[in-house]
Amino acid sequence: MHSPDIHILAAGTALPGPPIDNATLARLLGMPTVWERWIDAFIGTDNRHFAVDLATGERRHTLTDLGEQAGARAMAAAGAKPGDIDLMVMGTSSPDMLMPATVNLVADRLGINDIPTYQLQSGCSGAVGALDVAHQMLQSGRHRTALVIGGDSCAKHLDVTVDMAKLPPGEQVNAVLFGDGAGAVVLSSEPRTDSVVLRRVFARLTGLNRPPGQVIEWYGAAELNSGKPPAVEDYKAIEDSVPIMAAEALQELLEDLDWKDDEIDFVLPPQLSGTMTARILKTLDLPMADEVSCVRSTGNTGNALPFFQIELALPRMVTGDRAVGVAIESSKWIKAAYALEKV
Repeated sequence: MHSPDIHILAAGTALPGPPIDNATLARLLGMPTVWERWIDAFIGTDNRHFAVDLATGERRHTLTDLGEQAGARAMAAAGAKPGDIDLMVMGTSSPDMLMPATVNLVADRLGINDIPTYQLQSGCSGAVGALDVAHQMLQSGRHRTALVIGGDSCAKHLDVTVDMAKLPPGEQVNAVLFGDGAGAVVLSSEPRTDSVVLRRVFARLTGLNRPPGQVIEWYGAAELNSGKPPAVEDYKAIEDSVPIMAAEALQELLEDLDWKDDEIDFVLPPQLSGTMTARILKTLDLPMADEVSCVRSTGNTGNALPFFQIELALPRMVTGDRAVGVAIESSKWIKAAYALEKV
């Protein structure tokens, strides 16, 4: 049986609060000016948005808030009402709580009910995994229109009371890399004149016998005094591995589609940081493709980032254009990719 094309009807995104530049971040965390210059040179991220007020520690936005905003914006742009959505999938590494699942809280806020909902807990590849699940379920014919959401709120791991200067680099870097945000797309098996086809999507674990590149703890009441840091990153391992994994994911995607390097109009690369994205682009080696990136202005928003990139790419694509996106997760080494085509 022929599988229908799955179309991206629209995308929507949400960021919490005002942008925090590097100078403000250094001041709020009590770090010296040289730390600010280190961010500029080594990380290459100019701004990020936080759901937490770093000056007071007050939580001002939840992931549910951000998911609701992004989902509502995507639905409005697609002209979709709550009753039109018959499937929801969400990818996140930082749900608001273990239960209820954040995807169900977002559905409730949006007035969506009586449909299957799925939440994937994963790092940067979770958004692509969510696209993959929705894509396959729509192709099966069981569903017609899906709302797919990706988002993270990592500021909950920032302790504004600790002396940041005394933390090891593997913990300091998390305060610099990450920001909070959410994104969403509406997928449909029914074409629109202005829609873009999601041609392929995959996410694959490749971390057999490899230690994690990032660990995020989840504390219960009995573990609060465990002494374990909430988030640790092996940035050197990530720096060495991610460009290679991104190139492998891209090559697999192109071979699967029988697309040539010079036929790609837009590339949506991994968004770990501004500096790393520039390095990865050199490894991907798509000289004819226009880069679609946002990490310098948003920070690494985890599972929201592919949707921010898709939102930027959609209005730029004209009939015949092809775009490829890659996401790499370092927690247990997952590579993911997807392809878009304007028909």
